[in-house]
Amino acid sequence: MTLQHDDSLLDDIGWKLLQALQENARQSFRELGQRVGLSAPAVIERVRKMEGAGILVGYRAEIDLARVGLSIIAFIRISTPRERSGYVGRQLQDIPEVLECHRVAGEDSFLMKVAVSSMNHLERLIDHLAQYGQSTTSIVLSSPVTSRIVEAEKD
Repeated sequence: MTLQHDDSLLDDIGWKLLQALQENARQSFRELGQRVGLSAPAVIERVRKMEGAGILVGYRAEIDLARVGLSIIAFIRISTPRERSGYVGRQLQDIPEVLECHRVAGEDSFLMKVAVSSMNHLERLIDHLAQYGQSTTSIVLSSPVTSRIVEAEKD
């Protein structure tokens, strides 16, 4: 995926830093500097400025969901009346099985990625979600693309 941005923080070195951090956010500032041709203090300053500008918004550990007992991933779409969407969105934030939740345009109101331990668990979750509106569930069989590194747009 590529994005174009005219911010001075996103020059060639800035994009190289972003790519390196997306590949491995645990590398040291010294290692990052070696990759992009800057000193560690210069990398620290650039990274802090990107954090301050809201370009870098967090660092996370990736979990193998199956190894922690959540072997079933599903996408659930919910259609709810527009006037209830604020309320429903707040309620969905408190459901631990919901890994992601997006308010969407079209016939559906929300699209959620959920992780559950079993089909019985999924059934209970779907039953719980029924109070918010009509739902449609798609169970993930495999995930050929799980994440993508965002790169600068090439001219």
